[in-house]
Amino acid sequence: MDLGLANAKAVVIGAAQGIGRAIAEGFAQEKAEVLLVDRAASVFETAKQIAADHSVPASSFVADVVDPTAVQRCADDIEARCGRIDHVVFAVAIGSGQFGFPFLNVAPENWEPVLRVNLLGAVHVAHAFGPKLIATGGGTMLFLSSVAGQIGSQTDPPYSASKAALINFAQCVAKDLAAHNIRVNTLCPGMVKTALNRSVWEAWHRQQPPDRQQSYEDWAGEKVRKVIPLGRWQEPEDIANMAVFLASNRARNVTGQTINVDGGFVMHW
Repeated sequence: MDLGLANAKAVVIGAAQGIGRAIAEGFAQEKAEVLLVDRAASVFETAKQIAADHSVPASSFVADVVDPTAVQRCADDIEARCGRIDHVVFAVAIGSGQFGFPFLNVAPENWEPVLRVNLLGAVHVAHAFGPKLIATGGGTMLFLSSVAGQIGSQTDPPYSASKAALINFAQCVAKDLAAHNIRVNTLCPGMVKTALNRSVWEAWHRQQPPDRQQSYEDWAGEKVRKVIPLGRWQEPEDIANMAVFLASNRARNVTGQTINVDGGFVMHW
């Protein structure tokens, strides 16, 4: 399906691997120019690979979202290179590395790093790139949250709280930028095999007595069967497909929404 994104300028922050990389690939498949941002130097190789695989311009930039000055410099550099910015995706997240059931397992000092990346990182991105989208005269901004931000997941309370706050912040941004023809949405993955998902298992595994320990595959497989009505993993490409659709004009009346790609994990009624 041609989504009309050819030659659009799409910035994906957190694009070196995982879901962020899949989203960058999704834009490249639609023949958009992709601007990959990550704190990891591996983003340079990722950009080269995407450019070769899809025959589109792909550039890379190193910036850490916790540093507002670095994020602003990155936004300025991208605008100077491209002339305009059409779409921005925030696909950055960390967990606390603790198994948070009960929440008392997670010391207060373990909260701050998670909030700094998952929430304040998004704020820094919105402040740096929002004016660029206004200057373009329209566009989209997408924040990757999580189903954990909707259900009060006890697995990692700092992560869940940061993702809930991100949903709320995105709605504020959507209201503010709607007058500029800029659509802002939040996308919530369910169970995806990423490094972050595996870190949740590692935190759980460390706290279990030997007779209760499970391999990652067994632990995750059991969780998928219990909580996902469709009974299967979500893949990074599933998230990317929705992200790219939301950037297209086919979603021109979709803003301020929280959209789940989760196999039915969260159902509201």
